[in-house]
This record gives sequence, structure tokens and C-alpha cells, in this order.
Amino acid sequence: MDTIVVPESRRWDCLSLGEVMLRLDPGEGRIHTTRRFDVWEGGGEYNVARGLRRCFGLKTAIATALADNATGRLVEDLILQGGVDSSLLRWVKYDGVGREVRNGLNFTERGFGMRAAAGCSDRGHTAMSQVKRGDFDWKAIFGERNGARWFHTGGIFAALSESTADVALEAMQVAWDTETPISFDLNYRESLWKSIGGKERAQEVNRELVRKVDVLLGNEEDFSAMLGVEIKGVTEDFGELPIASYEEMLREVAAAYPNLKVVASTLRTAHTATRNAWGAIALYNGEIAHVPQREIEIFDRVGGGDSFASGLVYGFLAGKGFEWAVKCGVAHGALAMTTPGDTSMASLAEVERAMKGGGARIAR
Repeated sequence: MDTIVVPESRRWDCLSLGEVMLRLDPGEGRIHTTRRFDVWEGGGEYNVARGLRRCFGLKTAIATALADNATGRLVEDLILQGGVDSSLLRWVKYDGVGREVRNGLNFTERGFGMRAAAGCSDRGHTAMSQVKRGDFDWKAIFGERNGARWFHTGGIFAALSESTADVALEAMQVAWDTETPISFDLNYRESLWKSIGGKERAQEVNRELVRKVDVLLGNEEDFSAMLGVEIKGVTEDFGELPIASYEEMLREVAAAYPNLKVVASTLRTAHTATRNAWGAIALYNGEIAHVPQREIEIFDRVGGGDSFASGLVYGFLAGKGFEWAVKCGVAHGALAMTTPGDTSMASLAEVERAMKGGGARIAR
């Protein structure tokens, strides 16, 4: 796997591009009845950088934008606590009301038993949704500033507005030119894409972006909605598929985009909100690595896929090999879903223990 990893001399191990929102969590309650929220930071692309920093000890950064007000400064404070380099954060002047620019809010319920997790986003007109080509000096970032060993972005950022996909493509082109490996998480969000053209637009945008990608991540719904891949045996609610269908899906994607070195899919069967089967399957150089689904208990499922991505990327950057990287992603994702918030609270030692099948006996 070291064929796609660049030397360690670069400034950051991983640079992510995406929006960071303020997550408001009602804990065990409901959004519409609570009188108190816990506050976290989160965002699909950011969570990967955060996991690589806090769990795996790598140097990471986030390229993002925030409205310069108290909520923006709170998000910055949370980013700093997570250890992610915020030197590429763009501050946008706040108009005092939020008519022109604001910071994104994400109200999220964890769910329990038969009550599914649920989200209510409030993210229109955010600072990050308004970025355009030229707002980040990618040639300086990847060149003069000695860049990153890895670049990560995804479909959530690309769907924020008509301009954000162009920014993603601009960054990916420079990363490609500087031989920086690129990972991209499809992360389909119908609520975002429907305002800028729906699935048709999502497929048009993502088919172009994926041509600049080395490592592509998603699940069966992401591959279907974002790339138009037809998956045999799929049901309307994307229930559990035979493993052969997943393997065929990965091979079809790899054949359509020969630039891809790795195609990976998380596997999840949600029996209840608090009990899921969780695993992954990935393709590299024609070889399949499969971590079968295993029953796990869920405390907060948000960010599980992002933690899978950071564990996978860590395995590649650490030169551990393809199968190890997939197992690391699965273990890290499972552990991240045992704690509240979007981001991982796991340690590398806990991930390695989980990979070896370690149980939950108390450690003293």
C-alpha cells in the first residue's frame, strides 16, 4: 500500500477540506422537547482529520471558513481542542444578523431502540457554502507550504452550493499535480443535493470529481445515488445485500474509474438504533479485503463512517498494508460509535485491542 503514500517530510500528514458545524445534542432527549443541549463540533471531512490527530497522533489541518462571531469562535475553540491545525481557516465578516453569512448548526438525536437517530440541519448561507475558486491558494498550500502527505474531502462539501464542487475540484487538481494521495467520501445527503439539482446533478458533479481520486469511500446508497451504479439485489431501503453484490459493486466502480487505487464500502445493518451489524469491504489491485459484519452496540452512530475513513487512511500512511488498514477502519468506526458526538474519543491502543478481538472487560 506504500505505493500511494508520499514521504514524511511534508507539513501535515493529512489536510481535509470541508465545513465544520456546531452540533447541538439533546443527549437522551428529543430536539423538540429538550431544554438543554450538549455542544460538539463536526463535519464529514473534518471528522477524518480530527480522528487522525486525536486517535492516531498524526499532524492534520482543516481548510474551512467561518463567520466571525461568537459561534464561529466556539467552533474554532473546539477545533483547537481537537488538535487540528486551523491556520487555513478563513474568517468571513459577520453582518450582525446572519442574512449574508452565518455558521452551520446541526441538531442531532442519537436515537434509541426502535427510534432511529435523526438530524435537523440549519446550515443555509454558511461561510463555507460561499467559498469560490481562488479563496484558498492551493498552489501555495501544496507547494510553498510543503503541503500534506494526504488530502481528504467529500460529497458533503461538494453539495453545499453551486460553487463548492468547483473549489473541491480546484484543490484536487493541485493535490494531483503534486502527487498527493486523495481520498473522497461520497457521503450522499439528499437534503443538500435537492436544492441544487438532485441526484442528476449529484452524479454529474461526483463523476467528474472521482476522476481525480485515489481512495474512494462510501456505502451502497452512496455509490448508487452519487455515481449511478446499479447494485444487484438492492431493496428500496438499502437493506443487507449478499456480499457478492458488494464485491461486484466495487469492481464495477473500479473499472469505470481506472485512476482509483482503492474502493471501500462500509457495511451496516441497523437492527435497531442501538444495535447494528458493522463491517466493511474494500478492493485494491483486484484483491478484496472483507471484514464481516459483527453485532455492536451503538451509543451515537454519527461519524462512524468518518472514523472508518480515518482508520483506513492511518493504515495506509503508517505503511501497515491493505488488509490491516481496512480492519483498522472498522475497529475505529465501531469504537467511535460508543461515545457521544461526531468525532472519535478512541485511542490507538483501544483500536489495536479491538482489531485483535479484545473484549469489554475492565482495564485497570
